[in-house]
Amino acid sequence: MNQIVFTGGGTAGHIFPGLAIINELKPLLDARYSWIGSSRGMDRAIVEGNGVHFYGVPTGKLRRYASLENFIDLFRTVSGIVVSFCILFRLRPRFVFSKGGFASVPTCIAARLLGIPVFTHECDYSPGLATRINARFALTIFTSFNETSSFFPERMRNRIICTGNPVRPAFYSTSADRARTFLSLVKPHRPVLLVLGGSLGARQINELISISLPALAEFCLIIHQTGLAGQTDSSFDLPVPDRTGYISFPFIRSEMPDVLSLADIVLARSGSNTVWECAAVGKPMVLIPLEKGGSRGDQIENAAFFQKEGAAIVLRGKDASREQLVKTVSDLFTDNERRTRMANEAARLGSGRPAHVIAQHLSAYAEHSRVPSESDLP
Repeated sequence: MNQIVFTGGGTAGHIFPGLAIINELKPLLDARYSWIGSSRGMDRAIVEGNGVHFYGVPTGKLRRYASLENFIDLFRTVSGIVVSFCILFRLRPRFVFSKGGFASVPTCIAARLLGIPVFTHECDYSPGLATRINARFALTIFTSFNETSSFFPERMRNRIICTGNPVRPAFYSTSADRARTFLSLVKPHRPVLLVLGGSLGARQINELISISLPALAEFCLIIHQTGLAGQTDSSFDLPVPDRTGYISFPFIRSEMPDVLSLADIVLARSGSNTVWECAAVGKPMVLIPLEKGGSRGDQIENAAFFQKEGAAIVLRGKDASREQLVKTVSDLFTDNERRTRMANEAARLGSGRPAHVIAQHLSAYAEHSRVPSESDLP
């Protein structure tokens, strides 16, 4: 049977888009699908939870600044290359597809050493360090933004295809009624503000909601994914005795697409998965990007793009305040025409089903390439 290997991880944001591609690829290409990711963290649980075989390898985080951890992680990365080499030598996959993140680098280097074709996808506006490394070996570099190609050398741009960001199929078949059942809501109810703090939680957003909640709850229903850290943070104390205007969850799992479809406005960070999932469902966004220092600046770039396209409002610096947040959300709920316009622009950006487009490219390649034999490998 054909073997196909996906790699990536370190965060859920590098795993879910890859799983979306696998879901679209399975009907097109009969194969055994495996995933090589970090032996630490959440990678294994997410991948195996979606029915894909997982191989864990040692991985080291790639940092752009001086740190003792860089020295330690260098040995983890070298170990990861050796382990990945052994796995790929045994599997002999038709190709390796990388979804990025530091967990993907050892596998892509091992694939290069073995002469196994590599494909990669960059989800953010500008490529991260892992993608810059993996792209050197890639036959095709898929991107979410047209502008991303400008960050690569001229000689590599003929290998770049802009597809958009892969989104799980569930985001294209959502149901607000299922969300109401999940949330035990009875129609009619107030307009919905969905607040996304991420899987672990965005402390800044959680604290803003904490101090803004009494004012927000006067005119909307707040559904809040606090993140796991938000539930245990003692400083996160919501001062509302009447919780009828507020519902919180540590993490919304399979119900997220439906809950997103119920929302009238989404308040969130601007990680690539978040903004593209919102776009797929056509939701206006209020974005508070993670600033440089907490990230490499990719969230700032993602947010700026969606604001320029008219799908989002960005709050940064002094504008990320209680007063400005309440005013921004209140004004959007009042201005139906603007909110509809933002929703339409988001839907325009989110159209096209990128996971299916990428799957078609991969399937076409597999059909016209032969299976690597043992004689092909060193």
